Amino acid sequence: MNDMTDKPQTNGTGDSKGGCNCDYALAFLLLRGWLAIRAIVTGIEKFGAYKSIQKPLLDASGQPDASGALVDVKVKYYAMANYSGIPASLKGKFANEALLPPFALNLFDHLLGPALLATGVMLLIGLGTRASLFAMGLIYIALTVGLILIHQDDGISWLGIHVALVALALMLAKHNKLSLLKKW
Repeated sequence: MNDMTDKPQTNGTGDSKGGCNCDYALAFLLLRGWLAIRAIVTGIEKFGAYKSIQKPLLDASGQPDASGALVDVKVKYYAMANYSGIPASLKGKFANEALLPPFALNLFDHLLGPALLATGVMLLIGLGTRASLFAMGLIYIALTVGLILIHQDDGISWLGIHVALVALALMLAKHNKLSLLKKW
């Protein structure tokens, strides 16, 4: 039997002629979805805060304790007034960093949440997929610079993985089947 007839013909990329590249398209869709959700949820979390409320202590049967004892319960809520692009625990470290001018820190603090939300939503709906991926990669690089300055090595590693995922998504972007602006 001839080897040429036993194997499907390919176009040089490993895909069968007339194939749909569905595996690449699905891989890109999964990666695009993960990166979009990661950015959106991180952006939303910039508006989150906790407040303590007092609730009655419940007994074993689920009824309020007869003594009237109360317990503090932390409840998370989201509001515009809660917004903080840079966590309070890191602001002091950044403020003491000579290589990070105060205007840059202030600008980054104000723009980080909206930038993550914008790039995440754009990526999720396929609006300028390549441009939103590139912008997201730049955000992660900027975050990496900040973490390098304050010696947060674990965070630097995590952001390196994010940049690699963005780069992989950009490499697979030619297989994007669901987008509003195909070129960008």
